[in-house]
Amino acid sequence: MTNRERVQAIMHFQPVDRVPVVAFGYWGETLEKWADEGHFPKAWLKELNMGDGAEGDRAVMEKLGFDFNWQPTSGAHVGLNPSFERTVLSEDKDGSILVRDHNGLLIREKPSNKSIPSQVGTTLVDREAWEEHYVHRLQFSEDRIPYAHLEKLKAENDTRENPLGFHCGSLYGFVRDLMGVEELSYVQLDDPELYEEIINTCADVCYRVLEKALSVGVKFDYAHFWEDICFKNGPLVHPATFERCVGPHYKRMTDLLRKHGVDIISLDCDGCIDLLIPTWLDNGVNTMFPIEVGTWNASIGPWREKYGRRILGVGGMDKRVFAQDKAAVDREIERLRPLVEMGGYIPCPDHRIAPDAIWENVVYYCERFRHVFG
Repeated sequence: MTNRERVQAIMHFQPVDRVPVVAFGYWGETLEKWADEGHFPKAWLKELNMGDGAEGDRAVMEKLGFDFNWQPTSGAHVGLNPSFERTVLSEDKDGSILVRDHNGLLIREKPSNKSIPSQVGTTLVDREAWEEHYVHRLQFSEDRIPYAHLEKLKAENDTRENPLGFHCGSLYGFVRDLMGVEELSYVQLDDPELYEEIINTCADVCYRVLEKALSVGVKFDYAHFWEDICFKNGPLVHPATFERCVGPHYKRMTDLLRKHGVDIISLDCDGCIDLLIPTWLDNGVNTMFPIEVGTWNASIGPWREKYGRRILGVGGMDKRVFAQDKAAVDREIERLRPLVEMGGYIPCPDHRIAPDAIWENVVYYCERFRHVFG
């Protein structure tokens, strides 16, 4: 079986020869550390594209023993068109800078920060700013669709070994990226009409781009949304508001996908997502990713008990064991065994592999995974 066939079979509760060993990329610092340790040439970091699914990523995955990375997908341009020009607005004595990013968000970048920078403001402060700076950037146009690339993928429809996903964009996380959590939280009360107009406008672009891309005729194996709208204690939006304002947009997009034969529809949302799962399931999104174990111990097990076979999953492997030892890897694989046996679930590290990961432990995980789930 190909990995493409394995994914289709598992997600439809059918038997397979083995479960694919799926990856979710690495921190840049992780790759730098592994290169310094001699696990692959340092030149790769400069000469190869190390992004998800690119040549460098595939080369590292092959050395480690992964089959493919779930995150890379084909897509089209659903963001601001054109985007804002990144602009440094001020610089502090400690070297931190205030930046207007490509979404118009004001962020503070610190030299020591290796993660997400602090959000301190936005260009999208009211309706006047929305109409002046954003509305014209969120209209559909044909230049958003990479037709040549899609035609190439269409020509490979029947020869592809690994599954191919289409990235549908973001229906709420992108709005958060335009406004920041605080401003977005206030605007739904201060100006509910503007709140819904922003959501509807962004969703319309996603829908029209999806409609045009699917019309080319590429056989996609799954569709994928990105949100990241939860944290360790739950959602950054009230579930009832999310259901009312965003749910219908998922529904019309997932209905369109199913008309084109795509019924594995995954969604990337970090954090404790439990309160938003009903909205996603009821509106056609059926595959949760990356199921972060985190401090809240997310797992597809309790979700399957509650929602049955309606819910599928990719992720849920506690990547923290990579920083421990082989015994910890063994224990994690044994924890995953009954979850895999339920069907409709493919383990994958629950986020990008962090710099504390030990190369040999990751290699061992891939080898042991194939032994247990093969």
